[in-house]
Amino acid sequence: MPSFAPPFKPAALRLLAAALCAATVLTACGGGGDGTVFLPVAPAPAPAAPPPAPAPAPERSVQSVRLIGEQVLANDLKIDGVQVGGLSAVDYDPATRLWYFLSDDRVSSRFHTAELDYDGQRFSSVRFRSTIALKDMNGNVYSNASGSPSIAADPESFRIDPQGGGLWWGSEGDRARGLDPFVARMAIDGVANLILPAPAMFRMSPTQEKGSRNNATYEALSFSADGKSLWVGMEAPIYEDGPLPTPTSGAVSRFTQFDRAGAVLRQVAYPIDAIPKAPTGPNADNGVSEMLAINDHQFLVIERAGVQAADGNYSNYIRLYEIETEGATDVRGLASLVGADYKPVRKRLVLDLNTLGLAKLDNIEGITWGPKLPNGNDTLVLVSDNNFNTASQITQLLAFEVQPKK
Repeated sequence: MPSFAPPFKPAALRLLAAALCAATVLTACGGGGDGTVFLPVAPAPAPAAPPPAPAPAPERSVQSVRLIGEQVLANDLKIDGVQVGGLSAVDYDPATRLWYFLSDDRVSSRFHTAELDYDGQRFSSVRFRSTIALKDMNGNVYSNASGSPSIAADPESFRIDPQGGGLWWGSEGDRARGLDPFVARMAIDGVANLILPAPAMFRMSPTQEKGSRNNATYEALSFSADGKSLWVGMEAPIYEDGPLPTPTSGAVSRFTQFDRAGAVLRQVAYPIDAIPKAPTGPNADNGVSEMLAINDHQFLVIERAGVQAADGNYSNYIRLYEIETEGATDVRGLASLVGADYKPVRKRLVLDLNTLGLAKLDNIEGITWGPKLPNGNDTLVLVSDNNFNTASQITQLLAFEVQPKK
């Protein structure tokens, strides 16, 4: 018969167990008074590592800008059988290197994707790739031609979500039809999955002069630099905040910061310039056409004026401003800014685009950051809305190098 070693004494067993406990991470370990040993249990798995934090917002500043070059699209350019025009907003996705252009065609609301080629010396080419319709949450294309007010829109502003997973756009509404402005979030296929309704002060009244003016509402849209909130800029004053700009006096509009669910976080007053030149024709205007975050307290803002001549044609006057929101009064509690005590944002002229010497300066409505240049400087791209007026307007893209502050 086989022989066995003599059994351990209880004291020896307890020493062995203690040694095992010291060497192993246990959930249960020890010895019974009768000499029974509870063997070590395998350690519990370590908790999963938390997902990586979003990348910090780029450190940016703007002292001045330098024109790299210009591209002018053919007015008869079509992509997927649809005319490219009415480009009222632009944004750039560094992950895919695609550019997105929003068309404000109310008959068939849509956006286009494109590729742009430029460096620090020249703007070489623009290649449009696709056309995608804007749809409501039921998959219906937004179109004023449909006869259904629920899917009518006037798209004017657009941004790619910096936290991923969506695209955002703003509609100016329609006063005559009682349609309020709104912001929509959509998937890459154009189908909306969230609507942020307008605060009460921006709602339309078809019969009374209160709230938003027609075609003068959600013209500007920008995420904050950290991507956690959304800023919406009004093109012009609401009725309660006073008259529109004239050649002799400016006006004031409101820029509102929303959280991602649509709650108002802050609102500041923006002083709009007077119309730069008196018209010889019947019409002239000036207002905000876009905004773009630089950092957590500064933005770039485009003011765009159109002045009609006696022959009916318009001249455009475009200025790029840097604004400072620190120190500005939160005016969301003021029903009217007329005669109110508040501090507006401070603004500094970065560039008067009429000094660039371009053959034609058109109706600039969009601005976005582009890829950095090899020297580390940021770039900007601006785009004009030709209003589908192919007889006298153009779709113009301008690329700039940004000179940062020292």
